[in-house]
Amino acid sequence: MARDRMDRFLIGGSWVAPDPAAGAMACENPATGETLGRLALGTAQDAARAVEAARAAFAGWSQIPLADRLAVLDRLLALYRRRKQEFADAMRLEMGAPAEFALEAQAAAGELHLEATLEAARRFPWEEIRGGTLILREGIGVCGLITPWNWPMNQIVCKVAPALAAGCTVVLKPSELAPISATLFAEVMQEAGCPAGVFNMVHGTGPEVGQVLASHPDIDMVSFTGSTRAGVEVALAAAPTVKRVAQELGGKSPNILLEGCDFPAAVAAGVAACMANAGQSCDAPTRMLVPRGRMSEVLDLARDAAATQRPGDPLDPATTMGPLISQMHWDRVQGFIAAGIDEGARLVAGGPGRPEGLNRGHFARPTVFGEVTPDMTVAREEIFGPVLAILPYGSVDEAVEIANASDYGLAAFVQGPIEAARAVGRRLRAGQISLNDPEWDVHAPFGGYKRSGNGREYADWGIDDFCEIKALVGHGRAGET
Repeated sequence: MARDRMDRFLIGGSWVAPDPAAGAMACENPATGETLGRLALGTAQDAARAVEAARAAFAGWSQIPLADRLAVLDRLLALYRRRKQEFADAMRLEMGAPAEFALEAQAAAGELHLEATLEAARRFPWEEIRGGTLILREGIGVCGLITPWNWPMNQIVCKVAPALAAGCTVVLKPSELAPISATLFAEVMQEAGCPAGVFNMVHGTGPEVGQVLASHPDIDMVSFTGSTRAGVEVALAAAPTVKRVAQELGGKSPNILLEGCDFPAAVAAGVAACMANAGQSCDAPTRMLVPRGRMSEVLDLARDAAATQRPGDPLDPATTMGPLISQMHWDRVQGFIAAGIDEGARLVAGGPGRPEGLNRGHFARPTVFGEVTPDMTVAREEIFGPVLAILPYGSVDEAVEIANASDYGLAAFVQGPIEAARAVGRRLRAGQISLNDPEWDVHAPFGGYKRSGNGREYADWGIDDFCEIKALVGHGRAGET
């Protein structure tokens, strides 16, 4: 049903037709080139209608008891679990994600974030006494949520769920490149009994809809995930109305392999993490830093690890890697691969063009460059594709210096004896440091330093970002009348 509703928006509790001036675009399966449907692209008028509906709903939603707000999210979680395979199928179609990955990673992320938000909201310090002052945390207001195509449910749920728990109302603008899963999510929100106007969704482009949300005077906060370039535009549009802006932007995450680590295991895990989701993850460990004397060994290990990646048909159980999202993005990634070759990096695996035997779809070859220097393009720029740069270092101090010498600071990875890894982790300028390939922690704060953004998402950290803080001075101490 979601594919049949891509010509409408959810505004004020109803599925409404777009502004007559709205355009449309084809929604493509990037693995096959098949057209999945026509997506209506909203206008400034559509965005304004959604903001008006969210503003009208805010007073009521923000004042109902927390338990009632969480009851909606509880119902949403139950429905999401019931329809999880539908979400996976949607992302398999719109992203070309391998079927197992679509279910066990992409769809699972939404479920995990709902669970984490509900748990966090029930222990969140909504009210606390400090001396004679009562500190209140309450929803900031109407929020514009702008989400990307690479992890659709991860980013939609980790914004929508904490915003609604805090008492905010929202207007979601999902990526126009991944609209089916977002439309399905809107259907499930409605089925969960979310009151009219609390959750609204308008499809469209960044310039047409996203910028309207960022600049609209009735939007109190914008939460944006995407490129650093687009994040700058959102912040500039938001500045005149002095609204809060939370941004999760680009990354060029280092992965430092220390002496004493299990090199075969660490290299294999590092290559797999870089190539996951076809390299289309903002926190992917795309710079592997290795002791200079280990370079030859590591390149052999990385070549073998890259050879285990299987791009191909998302329905084939042997497939481990899907396509890039679009022809435009494929061309961009090919440009970075060409730059790596032109600048003298050693091509260890992969390279230009499509993988052998794949003559359709936006598939790229799993690519590894060795003997990369920090000044090379592949070591500096966020490629957002299955391209790994391996750089040598001479000392731990040099490794830390190389790792930190980046405009980005979203994530970093360290492999090695735990005390040494902890010590290095403390020195890295990034928002989340993973030591020795741990399990994903949806309760850990996620967000970046430097040009990787500001604010933190996930669980109570995400709830806090959607709250204002109010002090009732003279309220009295606990137990006083």
